Amino acid sequence: MPVRDLLMSAIGAGSPPVWVDDVFSTYLYAGTGATQSINNGIDLADNGGMVWFKSRTNFYYPTIIDTIRGLNQYLNTNTNSAQGPCAGDINSFNNNGFTLNVPTSSNQFNNGSQNYASWTFRKQPKFFDVVQYTGNGSVRNIAHSLGSTPGMMIVKDTSNTANWAVYHKGLNGGTNAQNYYAVLNTTDAQVANSAWWNNTAPTSTQFTVGTDTTVNASGQTYIAYIFADQAGGFGTTGTDSAIACNYFTTDGSGNATVNLGWEPQYILAKRADGIGNWYVLDVMKGWSQTFFNTLYSNNPTAEATISGNYWYPTATGFNVTWSGYGPSSANYIYIAIRRPNKPPTTGTSVFSPTVATPTSAGNTVTTGFPVDLTMSDQLSGAFNYGNMALDRLRGDTTTSYALLQTDGPSAELSGTGGGLGFDNNTGYVDLFNYYWGIRTPNTYWNFRRAPTFFDEVCYTGTGSATTQTHNLGVVPELMIVKCRSAINDWWVYHSTTGNTKYSVLNSTAIPTTSSTAWNNTTPTSSVFSIGTGAPVNTSAATYVAYLFATCAGVSKVGSYTGNGTGQSIACGFGSGGARFILIKRTDSTSDWYCFDSANGLTSSSSPYLLWDSTAAQVTGNNGVYASSGGFTLGATALLTTNIATATYIFLAIS
Repeated sequence: MPVRDLLMSAIGAGSPPVWVDDVFSTYLYAGTGATQSINNGIDLADNGGMVWFKSRTNFYYPTIIDTIRGLNQYLNTNTNSAQGPCAGDINSFNNNGFTLNVPTSSNQFNNGSQNYASWTFRKQPKFFDVVQYTGNGSVRNIAHSLGSTPGMMIVKDTSNTANWAVYHKGLNGGTNAQNYYAVLNTTDAQVANSAWWNNTAPTSTQFTVGTDTTVNASGQTYIAYIFADQAGGFGTTGTDSAIACNYFTTDGSGNATVNLGWEPQYILAKRADGIGNWYVLDVMKGWSQTFFNTLYSNNPTAEATISGNYWYPTATGFNVTWSGYGPSSANYIYIAIRRPNKPPTTGTSVFSPTVATPTSAGNTVTTGFPVDLTMSDQLSGAFNYGNMALDRLRGDTTTSYALLQTDGPSAELSGTGGGLGFDNNTGYVDLFNYYWGIRTPNTYWNFRRAPTFFDEVCYTGTGSATTQTHNLGVVPELMIVKCRSAINDWWVYHSTTGNTKYSVLNSTAIPTTSSTAWNNTTPTSSVFSIGTGAPVNTSAATYVAYLFATCAGVSKVGSYTGNGTGQSIACGFGSGGARFILIKRTDSTSDWYCFDSANGLTSSSSPYLLWDSTAAQVTGNNGVYASSGGFTLGATALLTTNIATATYIFLAIS
């Protein structure tokens, strides 16, 4: 059953699905020194939860505020101190985030010269719970409402000086973990001690504390943050998991492959059997194939950038390649949170076209959502680096870039000096184009990854026909694949031309028949197949795949036959029609024509750019324009995108 049908069925049955997007958010913001609202889409006012804050740019303590202890009490996770007063720095917990006040007591939330990261955890069965209790000095059980067995618990005495106590199912390599504890505010290794959890594993309804004063001093008040582990409860069927708490052990070279069954957006991890920091990694700050930006829950230092793929997310989990850098044969515990998995209902929430002129200060491209992929092209003429693809997963910041060019077969070009600042929840800052000499208007096509609409997969080739896992959630209808590490064409799969043929994004050629592209196998809702062709699968080469599908009311992957006069193409959109159209003829040679609303997509003005060429924009009325439900091909398109009897494929977005 299609995702949309499952969604409506669940709603009709009185149990609307819960998505990761509803319960967790990494939100980055700049302090203003003035009241500001952080709208991250998480309802804390009605459901409760906690927010973990950390300055990215300066030495300030990582801090937790929660709805149980209230707005005016904070805890620092890098110290053993009791809770302290916020003096009104947090104004309110809202039904879509929280509001910050003018700072009065500290610089930990909203200093005008700082950039911050915030991680919001909403209370939700099978994800996260917050429990407050009073110690009695005797072994006791504490009830919780997680609805599943906890994978990790963090406990703090809020009224007294005491370390942060951590239970994790992965301590001691997952054997008798309840006999051990870790400490959140130090780098110390795990310790065996029966007085913390009374050697009793937590259950789906309660956890046990022993007699140690860290977790159970008589008369002291405690707060417990409780995290689930692969418990389901999410998605259209209620069987998807949003969080995992487990462990892994690196091999003799310091490497490990962790299979979660889904792609993570956030990791909190620490070496358990030795000294080590508590790493906080997330894709918003920068966690990619080429670098990661890390903060620490036990350390107030500013954000550190570590170049190289020592830790990086995959479509099914994450990989650790500490070889030559980190410890070998070491045991690590972690929390992993699934990437956003809510299907979009509007095109504006996942796609935005923009025209802007790069400046030395970096022009801000505002989209209203986090951008995962930007395709861009200069309007006025050829540029040495061609039509550009920059994205979050491959790794890009305002000071570094990983560039692919859609108009040619060149390998990925990487370096420093300017890039796109994807560490932003509502757009990005472009320093790349100005750095590389563009001083004239540029078009940016901005895409957000979302189930049923668009997904991205980075993988390493094997040289043998195989499959690659994706998280699109439906069958991909359009796949664009590029070898990052070598000179190779961009190969394109389209459901209309089928699994025996590929087109070339950087060419005008008609589709070619070959099993070496997709192994003559149609993709599924969980994997796509690749053959032995070098552009998709050379042993040890690295690749990126961009996957698109038809999402009701949002996107349409389709085809049509030209009639040489005029016709409307139905896409299932609203009255506003398409805001983006990519068209390619398939029965004869043809460019890849790209039209968008930022440049003009009307019956009187429909400029286009070519994704396979560095040519300047062709202006004027070119006969392709938005119309109710989709787009229209007018009489002036009869020589390009509406030639009589010609066959075309397209991607349109509302």
